[in-house]
Amino acid sequence: MLLEFSEVGVVLLSQEWVWLDIIRMLVSTFLAAIYLQSSIDKIIDRQGNLDFMAEHFAGTPLAGILSAAGVIYLLLGWGAVPGMVGALFAGISSCILMTGQRLAKDYVGAAALVPYFLIAIIGLYIYLM
Repeated sequence: MLLEFSEVGVVLLSQEWVWLDIIRMLVSTFLAAIYLQSSIDKIIDRQGNLDFMAEHFAGTPLAGILSAAGVIYLLLGWGAVPGMVGALFAGISSCILMTGQRLAKDYVGAAALVPYFLIAIIGLYIYLM
């Protein structure tokens, strides 16, 4: 069968995935999408981002790279360390961005960061389980 569900996880294409690993992959994929897109945008729209960063602090592309590596490591069964470190860096980046938004008195922008921070912290907790 192509897809089967069980109490311990999912069997997809004859590969069994436990629920905890599925949650870890989803968190890492989410964080990778956020932080890699931000990094790519900083490269493509360099001048626009330089203008923006004159007013705000910038995050780190390392969180996105490590989160993406975390998905790959989990898919290949190599462990969870890159994803865990990616979630940690995402949490740290969110704190730095929050500080910048608050110093710039951009309270709406600061409030928008809260869900990303919560995802990073919850993901870090799940990785440590």
